[in-house]
Amino acid sequence: MVNAGATLLAERLKAEAARLGFAVCGIAAAGEDPLRGARLEQWLGEGFHGTMDWMAARADQRRAPQALWPEARSVIALGMSYAPANDPMALAEVGERARISVYAQGGDYHDVIKRGLKALARWLVAEAPDAALKVFVDTAPVMEKPLGEAAGIGWQGKHTNLVSRTHGSWLFLGAIYTALELPPDVPHADRCGSCRACHDACPTDAFPAPYMLDARRCISYLTIEHKGPIPPEFRAAMGNRIYGCDDCLAVCPWNSFAQSAAANAAFLPRAELAAPRLADLLGLDDAGFRRVFAGSPIKRIGRARMVRNCLIAAGNSGDPALVAPVQALLADPDPVLVEAAKWALDQLAKIRPSP
Repeated sequence: MVNAGATLLAERLKAEAARLGFAVCGIAAAGEDPLRGARLEQWLGEGFHGTMDWMAARADQRRAPQALWPEARSVIALGMSYAPANDPMALAEVGERARISVYAQGGDYHDVIKRGLKALARWLVAEAPDAALKVFVDTAPVMEKPLGEAAGIGWQGKHTNLVSRTHGSWLFLGAIYTALELPPDVPHADRCGSCRACHDACPTDAFPAPYMLDARRCISYLTIEHKGPIPPEFRAAMGNRIYGCDDCLAVCPWNSFAQSAAANAAFLPRAELAAPRLADLLGLDDAGFRRVFAGSPIKRIGRARMVRNCLIAAGNSGDPALVAPVQALLADPDPVLVEAAKWALDQLAKIRPSP
């Protein structure tokens, strides 16, 4: 049974989280949730994780926090807002510009969130010296979204991302597992209702059912996790998206309550990533890529995958000015880029007038 001291500690913990820049903070019990485990099994069984083999490899540890760390008794679920000031769809028809997902236009969220989690963990240890704990942000078998729902900070929407009544779909999530017995919050109710805006907006029909995502069809997966050539059936639908896709998030009606001023300043878009020219990105060598994307989550996919995505965007652009930078990549040593360049040139040839 949680005592009054633990309740007061939880209240003060949430206040400290807010002071550190977290927009939401809630607490869930660390035990197993059978429904959470069943949904994970179904998702993996359908093969919806694609080539993300790590999802299946440590599935047992994803089922419950105690499966990863048996000493865990409570989960502190946290989120930082990255609500954009501008319309994420604004560049949809600007073919010569590349679209980068809102979350990747600023500083690397891994670094920012982890700093905040560690600061909060230090505060908690100072308040409760015997409090064993572990911090996680997107790098361990932790199911942040269903845990966030259990902790009351939002609900897992039909697009499978967490939705907050206050911050919409724009939250970076992190978690602290602790051996402390803290009072759990009430799980958040589902507020999606009959809305299916996210499903209707998906350019590749990546949602086989509400609350279920087939990553193999998702543009975020294709541009970030997928290696090798982009499957031809998805190339036109990619448009000018070169890293991630915001469409299902951007159309969520709950975003009308999100305030961009609540976002951490570290997530503000860098000028060179807000609306980069495809021609400039296509011309980057390895050194140039590392320079442009230093401190960005985009850096982890490497120059070849990013240029592959840009070639698909160039093919979709209808911009004859991109023919020259695309042609230059026909000599690239990477066969995936050569194939993508040939495809892009074929697409651009269709819109060029005959002599």
